[in-house]
Amino acid sequence: MKVERVQAVEVPGLGNKIKEAREADKRSLTQICGLVGMSTANWYRIEQEKNESVPEETLRKIEAVLGVEFGVNFPSL
Repeated sequence: MKVERVQAVEVPGLGNKIKEAREADKRSLTQICGLVGMSTANWYRIEQEKNESVPEETLRKIEAVLGVEFGVNFPSL
């Protein structure tokens, strides 16, 4: 049996915040994407907010690799 919980929170300007953090990092986009485990094309889609959403796990990986926190929190149930 499965128990599933799906929550979404709107984070205005998240793509731009990710872009600014990446540009402040001295590593190349290719290096950063390798550490996060995603393609550069997908990274650009996230920065440009072309994706409707980003999985929390992916966001947390981005935060860990860039050494930042974007302040994305989910309300308690």
